[in-house]
Amino acid sequence: MGTPSQTAPPFVRLAGHPLRWLLMAELAHSDLRVRELVTRLDQPQNLISYHLRLLRDGGLVTARRSSFDGRDSYYHLDLDRCAHALADTGSALHPALRLDNTTPVPPARARRTVLFVCTGNSARSPIAEAQLRRHTDGHVRVVSAGSRPKPQIHPQAVRALRDRFGVDIEGQQPRHLDTLAGHRFDYVITLCDKAREVCPDFGDRAGRLHWSVPDPATTGDQDSYPAFVRIAADIDTRVRHLLPVLASTEPEEAPS
Repeated sequence: MGTPSQTAPPFVRLAGHPLRWLLMAELAHSDLRVRELVTRLDQPQNLISYHLRLLRDGGLVTARRSSFDGRDSYYHLDLDRCAHALADTGSALHPALRLDNTTPVPPARARRTVLFVCTGNSARSPIAEAQLRRHTDGHVRVVSAGSRPKPQIHPQAVRALRDRFGVDIEGQQPRHLDTLAGHRFDYVITLCDKAREVCPDFGDRAGRLHWSVPDPATTGDQDSYPAFVRIAADIDTRVRHLLPVLASTEPEEAPS
């Protein structure tokens, strides 16, 4: 049995602070900038930055420079690390406490609609579209588009999905956001910092989320394939964490 002298696990000490918990709750759904967190939580910027630094030092939060404005950074909560930390926390309290890792799938009776957006619709957003379709087996209506679509899907994106996930999107063509005007979505998810700034409004019904994912085509590496594999894996992780959200929210009825 534990003794009173034992200290709480690191995750408890980090997440137990009220403001850090609120920061994690905001970042659990969308990547955000400091000024957005300041507005949402109505707290001073220096206080937000201080607690973000503690979460980064603890390995729960990461930061990446915005590709739209290099003076900004997007903060991202590592949900996989949080899940492992929670599992370790439960084991520290009692060995019988185990987390169920089964991921719920949205029910087919009321299919959700999701739009993924990036600039070129040639890598990140079609990868996300393919991954969500793969995980839900048709239980979600999913589409992707770009603000400035490329002529074709990037061949390395096709290769990464085929090699690592057994998904073939070779025949898919990029589409422009304008072709979706008037459509309604339960969620609109931007994967590109630039596209986030220009993504149109799809109505009050659409939940807006942002995943700040770097463009694997701009890595500068002579062989960019490893970058596409990393991005495909990152997007797959984010999609898996989206599934419980889609399974737990009821889609709204589109107006007749």
